[in-house]
Amino acid sequence: MGFKLFCTIIVASVFTGQISFAQYDPEKINKKVAALYEQAISIAQDGNFPEALRILENAVSKEPGFLDAWLSIGGLHGEMKQYQKAITAYEKAKSIDSIYFRDYNLPYSINLAGKGDFEKALQAIGDFISIPNLNDQSRMVGEYRRKSYQFAIRYAQQKPLGSYRFEPTNLGDSINSKNSEYYPTITIDGKELIFTRRVNGINEDFYGASRNGKGWHAAQPLTGNINTQSNEGAQNISQDGQWLIFTGCNFPGGAGSCDLYISYLTPGGWSEPESLGNRINTEAWESAPSLSPDKKELYFASNRPGGFGGSDIYVSRLLPNGRWGEPENLGPEINTLGEESCPFIHADNQTFYFTSNGHLGYGGDDLFVSRKQPGGKWTKPVNLGYPINTIENEGSLVVSADGKTAWYASDRSDSRGGLDLYTFELRSDIRPARTLWVKGKVYDKKTGKGLPSAVELTDLSSQEVLSKVQTDETGNYLVTLPVGKDYAFNVNRKGYLFFSENFALSQQSDSIFNIDIPLQPIEANATIVLRNIFFDVNKFDLKPESTSELDNLVVLLRDNPTVRIQLSGHTDNVGREQDNLLLSNNRARAVVKYLVDHGIEAARLSFKGFGASQPVADNDSEEGRAKNRRTELKVISQ
Repeated sequence: MGFKLFCTIIVASVFTGQISFAQYDPEKINKKVAALYEQAISIAQDGNFPEALRILENAVSKEPGFLDAWLSIGGLHGEMKQYQKAITAYEKAKSIDSIYFRDYNLPYSINLAGKGDFEKALQAIGDFISIPNLNDQSRMVGEYRRKSYQFAIRYAQQKPLGSYRFEPTNLGDSINSKNSEYYPTITIDGKELIFTRRVNGINEDFYGASRNGKGWHAAQPLTGNINTQSNEGAQNISQDGQWLIFTGCNFPGGAGSCDLYISYLTPGGWSEPESLGNRINTEAWESAPSLSPDKKELYFASNRPGGFGGSDIYVSRLLPNGRWGEPENLGPEINTLGEESCPFIHADNQTFYFTSNGHLGYGGDDLFVSRKQPGGKWTKPVNLGYPINTIENEGSLVVSADGKTAWYASDRSDSRGGLDLYTFELRSDIRPARTLWVKGKVYDKKTGKGLPSAVELTDLSSQEVLSKVQTDETGNYLVTLPVGKDYAFNVNRKGYLFFSENFALSQQSDSIFNIDIPLQPIEANATIVLRNIFFDVNKFDLKPESTSELDNLVVLLRDNPTVRIQLSGHTDNVGREQDNLLLSNNRARAVVKYLVDHGIEAARLSFKGFGASQPVADNDSEEGRAKNRRTELKVISQ
């Protein structure tokens, strides 16, 4: 760590080049007590702060007016983040001689801010800056702190905590040890936790734990070929738990000091790491990866040339050939002249957290949140605020799919040793959208064989495609569903009728969806329900939310130019039979008209309304009636 005691003992004289004497005279201190002070300083230089404090406390018990000893006590407590004890010692020193003390208003203010007393810290730093003939370096440091304290006061006024309580919970002995644990990352279902542990104080390895009904199983090194004698760290697991992207430093054949690698989960554990290639990895430093939930975008930090500051955050997109594209700088909205790092994109694929010392904050690295807008633009970053951010450097943060549970590393007072992993609840205004998910397997309806397929999720209100996921080779998929919107869900594979589903999540929902999807080969008499064709009650005008489904149907027919289909309309049994028959016929006709208007030959299309004559569910419940109100597609011939 290095000797930092004098950042509070003599930093003022370093900055100002002068000490003002008044009532207090160090020459009048008893020689034996002064010797104790010198002994304590020597011990502190060796890093034994508790013993140095014990000797200093002995010194001031013998000489209560020993101001320099009180200043050193304050400095040591400050180094140990014992802010209140540091404040008490500084205030004792100030009471002895306020003129002698004025140079120490800088560290005094820092400890006040560490405790969260920003009003008093602002007053103290004002006293420091007002010192006559203060040199430029001291004034620059003072002004930096003053801006931070002013920011903290404004933030508290604009975003009062109200009933919010910041109460991090240690993950316990199953996860944390006497070693340092950091960089937590978790799967979307919250059942698998992977983190970095510094083993024997030197080597970094990956550990994992699974959650049982009562808590976490004991963490174990990851199985397979991922942990090596080199340092692995700063990792991110994909939401489905199948990919692990991480930082490897000084790996054989690496492009730079630290590069990004990927490992895949196999039946035998994690595969041997593979470099992400020369577009991602350079001679510079690359680290802190975060994978989007659809595994199509990779965010990471790099200090490569051409950025805005020391390290910037970049995004690379997965190409159709399976390689990562040229990284793009996230731009001046996110990146600054300072250092940005530790990106994390939430399961909602919209909410983005990162650290920065370039955006205005509390001092050092603060955590910020930005949200992706339609078209990909990012909102202005928002500081997460005190007490999540402090005057210390904050590290990586991840947030569970529930949108409120955050995970991070800290060396709090109940740490098992070094950094431990904690969870805490996010304040409501800085949360992402609570995110559900749908997962399952796509397979051939006739053979039962898994099918690699494209899975697409569309926001029905905006018609924007939010994610497009490729299943694995055996047809398994996972798609995230942020609560608060209604979605069209489509699965496509060449040679098959597409599958469609609808998820109405604009109202709160707690459902987790497991849907195995049988795709039907395009052949005579194959049928599908078009679940994202919408009409108003008793009307046959197509609603705008139907567009994505209709366009998928247009593509299907263009890709299969010889296929002829019939569109059939169906209603529930509410109302007169003749009215329902007419309504269903007109609805089927409206779909055919859309297809013709978009270039599909009318000769390939037919329609028919069946009213309530072919129910697929009981009409005695609204749920059943909703299933009966449907539009179906049937293949007449290929």
